[in-house]
Amino acid sequence: MIMTEKGFAVLRSHFGSLKQSQVDGINTIVEQFNAQGVTNYNHAAYMLATTWHETAKTMRPIEEYGKGKGRPYGTWYKNSKGLLYSFINGFKKVAYLFNDHPHLYYGRGYVQLTWFENYQRASKKLGVDFISNPELALDPKLAADIMIVGMREGWFTGKKLDDYISRDKKDYVSARKIINGLDKAKLIADYSAIFEKALRQL
Repeated sequence: MIMTEKGFAVLRSHFGSLKQSQVDGINTIVEQFNAQGVTNYNHAAYMLATTWHETAKTMRPIEEYGKGKGRPYGTWYKNSKGLLYSFINGFKKVAYLFNDHPHLYYGRGYVQLTWFENYQRASKKLGVDFISNPELALDPKLAADIMIVGMREGWFTGKKLDDYISRDKKDYVSARKIINGLDKAKLIADYSAIFEKALRQL
């Protein structure tokens, strides 16, 4: 899979001029599609469209605005012994101590990986220690791998790409449930159609 010059021409016809950083970001993600064995153009198009939206069109991995401030995964709490802790997941029944892991696991990357538990899962799946160094989720290639494997396996909401997009079906609108309910679902579906057309240019 490759984004050809004709493909970039399609993107420019819809989105306007592209910065070199955007071009580089798209190419990096497509390279990781190949590295992870992504052959379904519709999957690839939806992931590129999701990245376009989630990174405010920069195509660069970003930190969550506010670094999770006000959210449980972005907050240190203090127990009766005066020790700082935060929760491993949204159920808020199990915690980790600052003394063991002095990091907050707020959103990072192309699709905003959040919670200790998800960083731990990414570490095991990709063989990279995101727990000790969560900033690694901002590395473009690693961020792409997190997005690809996470969206394939349903890390973020329990919904995965094959639930909505396969060689026999293409529901770009409902696929938003993989990341964030139906927030901006139609907009991202429209982006997906553009990226799909671009990827198919040879």
